[in-house]
Amino acid sequence: MGVQLFRTLFAAVILCVSASSFAMKVKDGSDIQPDNTYPRVKISTNLGEFILELDRFKAPITVNNFLRYVALRSYEDTIFHRVVPNFVVQGGGYTADYKPKPSLGKIMNESGNGLKNTYYSIAMARETDPHSATRQFFINLKDNESLDPGRNWGYTVFGSVVEGFEVIDAMGAVETEYSIDFGQPDVPIKPIILKKAEILPPQF
Repeated sequence: MGVQLFRTLFAAVILCVSASSFAMKVKDGSDIQPDNTYPRVKISTNLGEFILELDRFKAPITVNNFLRYVALRSYEDTIFHRVVPNFVVQGGGYTADYKPKPSLGKIMNESGNGLKNTYYSIAMARETDPHSATRQFFINLKDNESLDPGRNWGYTVFGSVVEGFEVIDAMGAVETEYSIDFGQPDVPIKPIILKKAEILPPQF
């Protein structure tokens, strides 16, 4: 029993150290193309490529946060684990075997920035706590007004798809199931793999 407890505590310490080291590799992301208000990121998946244009002017904290995960190559080899047709495609948080990826910590909700959850926009996923977003994001498959702020906090939109719309449509049309391994519904039967995410050179 003592040996098992030691192994558990040792594993917990290693996990904490790894997460801390991961977080120390980058700052808040503001140093990534600092003069570029609308940075672009190309996402390559096993269904094709699409390009995102981010809005640093209206969602600086969220964009910087997203860019630092990209810069760390932390989105690579993750999956889009949730697909709800005519609603959202969500990913960025898990490996293909449903292991959670390390987090850089929670960020402030910027849903009141004027950007809406419209078709092909990208927004941060979160828990019930409005300020609980970390690394997971989703792409809207229609105009989702219910996700915009009103009397309550909404979901922070920080950019939109500008190229590769057909890839997003293909992602939204895949067959899904309840995954026993993952313990969640709306999981693609054939995994949608995010193979590579890269920050494109500034256009100015």
